[in-house]
Amino acid sequence: MVRARARLERAGLRPYVLPLGVDLDAWLAKGATGWDGYPDTRCGKMDAETCGLAEALRHPNVTLQTGARVTGLRVGADNRTIAHVEYDQAGETRVLRPRIVAVACGAVQSAALLLRSGLANVSDQVGRCFMNHNASAMIAVDPRFINDAVYQKTFGLNDWYLSGGQDDRPLGNVQLLGRVTPEILKIQVPSLPRPVAGWMSRHALDFYLMSEDLPDPDSRVTLDGDRVRLHWRRSNMAAHRGLVTAMKGALRRAGFPLVLSRLFDGRVPSHQCGTARMGDDPARSVIDPEGRSWDHPNLFVTDAAALPTSAAVNPALTIAALSLRAADTIGRELAA
Repeated sequence: MVRARARLERAGLRPYVLPLGVDLDAWLAKGATGWDGYPDTRCGKMDAETCGLAEALRHPNVTLQTGARVTGLRVGADNRTIAHVEYDQAGETRVLRPRIVAVACGAVQSAALLLRSGLANVSDQVGRCFMNHNASAMIAVDPRFINDAVYQKTFGLNDWYLSGGQDDRPLGNVQLLGRVTPEILKIQVPSLPRPVAGWMSRHALDFYLMSEDLPDPDSRVTLDGDRVRLHWRRSNMAAHRGLVTAMKGALRRAGFPLVLSRLFDGRVPSHQCGTARMGDDPARSVIDPEGRSWDHPNLFVTDAAALPTSAAVNPALTIAALSLRAADTIGRELAA
């Protein structure tokens, strides 16, 4: 990747080192391959399980209920405090009676749970403003370039993050993908011969381009009986098309004669967020800046549903920071 980065710099770009949640020693020791789009196999990829749950379960006062699905939250006599949590496990309906509840099911399922429970929605904002990054994959091919990277996803580009579009508007972020292997290429283009897919993978750089999806109240999660429905209306696509055009031009200046791109459609989750957004106005948001429901004092939302905007970068660190802040608040209240 050093040679690739140097080529981009000569083309006038300013690559930066990506912050990575990767234990490289553990990963290399197990001889793992790139798992950018694959589940972790305990080989060095930091995620909610390896960094959060595994550490929490070291404490004797933490219990993880597996094979369980929460079906509803119920309020007590004051119609505000969450009194119990109902969940199904092993064919039975069970109940927990916690002092504090933190919902972290992901942007779609957190909204669905709150809607199913009829809670936290005095503002009529639960489920609304669903956001999913406008994202494209891009492959730059040069027969003279040999991609022998063990782990490719190491640098990104913010050259067009704050400006570059029409009227100098922001366009978005670019970063390397994990290797687009011959198998991945074949899945995306079944008619591509396997030897051609192998050749392209060996001579290509693979990028992920993302632009902000703007909050829209009509992009939302709703319930249809037991079914969860997602109504997503793309926004800001002119900016994303501008980002694709700008990156293609830069790659050609860097000496890659063949540059291909494909827009991810609605079947590909691209950092889903919104739906229980935080804010400082109870009439226009679901939770306050600490993650607490405006309507229920012992209910917190601690996942991507809380994000009021999607920005144009991976949201994982922001979600972690917001969760840690909510955890500090919860810890103080439990101690009191």
